[in-house]
Amino acid sequence: MTVLQWFIDLFNSQIALPGGQTLNTREVVGNIFGLLSALGAMRRKVWAWPVGIIGNVLLFTVFIASIIDPSASTPNLLGQAGRQIMFITVSIYGWVRWRQSKREGEGGSGDTAIVPRWAGWPVRIGMIAFMAIGTVALTPLFSALGSYEPVWADAWTFVGSLLATFAMAKGWTEFWLVWVAVDIVGVPLLFSAGYFATAFMYLFYGVFTAIGFFVWARAQAKEKPSVETAHLDPTVTKP
Repeated sequence: MTVLQWFIDLFNSQIALPGGQTLNTREVVGNIFGLLSALGAMRRKVWAWPVGIIGNVLLFTVFIASIIDPSASTPNLLGQAGRQIMFITVSIYGWVRWRQSKREGEGGSGDTAIVPRWAGWPVRIGMIAFMAIGTVALTPLFSALGSYEPVWADAWTFVGSLLATFAMAKGWTEFWLVWVAVDIVGVPLLFSAGYFATAFMYLFYGVFTAIGFFVWARAQAKEKPSVETAHLDPTVTKP
């Protein structure tokens, strides 16, 4: 077996479940990378971004299954597929921003990249408006492209994911709550479409995001950027 054939077989492999059901291996592995990325985000580690990108690439191939393979039984979720491209784009921004923040001493205690902060009410109101307007605007587009019903739910998860990823890059603690709103709609949608591995990941992630919110809230109450701490510490000699 050639290396190329091994990768092709891995790409198309399935995991057998009781009752004759199967899970796409790429979907499972992609979600594992997603969970690792979420863990890194909770700990505010720079590596959370590249790990997440790997998962996004894998999941993109899953959600456009029938385009890649016309015999695939699962439907296209264009919002889910599009959000993987969006994730990769915004994650590159977040990766660069967190690396710069860490390099400039804006991280907190330990090896963290940033100190979380509240976005504030003007930004929160803008987030709500963005979610509502974005969902209404994208629903007819996704519907015309043949996305799975209910199309508004697919649009909601896309818009919310874009907002949550951008807010995470900015270091806004509220980004965890945006993920909760995405999961409430996304989990039933994925179960109904037959993407069980991703649905279970979202279900677990919903609990994880609630915990992450309190972890970040506690961190922002206790921590200060290391560069600021150094300036306040009289034992530290300024250059």
